[in-house]
Amino acid sequence: RGKVMASIFYEVSTRTACSFSAAMERLGGRVIYSDESSSSNKKGETIEDSVQVLSSYTDVVVLRHPVPGAVSRAAQFCKRPVINAGDGVGEHPTQALLDVYTIREEIGTVNGLTITMVGDLLNGRTVHSLAKLLTMYNVRIRYVSPRNLQMPDDVKQYVAKKGIQQDEFESLEDALPETDVLYMTRIQKERFQSQAEYKTSIGQYVLNPHLMTKAKKRMAVLHPLPRNEEISVDVDSDPRAAYFRQAENGMYVRMALL
Repeated sequence: RGKVMASIFYEVSTRTACSFSAAMERLGGRVIYSDESSSSNKKGETIEDSVQVLSSYTDVVVLRHPVPGAVSRAAQFCKRPVINAGDGVGEHPTQALLDVYTIREEIGTVNGLTITMVGDLLNGRTVHSLAKLLTMYNVRIRYVSPRNLQMPDDVKQYVAKKGIQQDEFESLEDALPETDVLYMTRIQKERFQSQAEYKTSIGQYVLNPHLMTKAKKRMAVLHPLPRNEEISVDVDSDPRAAYFRQAENGMYVRMALL
């Protein structure tokens, strides 16, 4: 109560930005905002300088930036705590925290589960952070993605060093029956160098009611959102569809973090 949070988003956001703001306001604090279009970034100011200045007005900084590692670098120049709200194709640690919280809420535990990640695993910062966080539990991780969008080797190596079993699939239908948590992600159009490459990657994995008949009766479908076409809206009414509850949990987890 009485504290001020700086919300600095140099990439677009709906859930992360709004849930952090709602979290701070529900806790009795206030929020000031800055983004790429309205900040002195347009005048050539570095993110390090911007964060250093804004931190002098506030008690905590929430930062999203399109360059991997930029949040960590900016934090070195900041006199206040900095929370990483996503750094390009790098990491999204608070998403991983809310994902694990959602798994516990939906299934009752994280240990002993098979967790299947689907979609753009190369560019998806959410799955990078989630895979690393899951190494703190006794889990099995499955990856389902187009060959050009597989989980980065550095993430797989990190997970392997922690002794976690990892398996790669090209077919969602093959991976689904033994899955306890299905983590769907969108193909990230903004990360592709060409429209042609993007078009060859989309539409390969689409979750629909027919496919859900092959899933366990007790399982959970998660998605960091936004979704495109990878989950049919017809799945929304399935009680195993947890992605909107997951989004709501983001506010509670970020309240706890603040």
